[in-house]
Amino acid sequence: MTELAEKRCRPCEGGIPPLSRADAERYLKKLEPAWSLSPDGTALERLYRFPDFHRTMAFVNAVAWVAHQEDHHPDLEVGYNRLKIRYQTHAIGGLSENDFICAAKIDRLGAEG
Repeated sequence: MTELAEKRCRPCEGGIPPLSRADAERYLKKLEPAWSLSPDGTALERLYRFPDFHRTMAFVNAVAWVAHQEDHHPDLEVGYNRLKIRYQTHAIGGLSENDFICAAKIDRLGAEG
């Protein structure tokens, strides 16, 4: 299988089932270990910590750039020195390959979480 970070997101308007928990767990193994599935298996999450606000916001902007390039947008919770990223394909009420593609691209940005 092609590396996730090399793939591009495909438009998703709904009408397809979300990934099963088993499929999501297989995709999860291809990401950095700091990513996790939500308890119900419908979202992908990661918490990043930074030494200061400037570095937090620089990383938020890099994540926003990835989201713009892929036209697939996470929910972000931003604080002074932290960023929580949550991916879920809202059109299908769960996870799609797009969520994991974007997470893999974020892994390549190189911030420690």
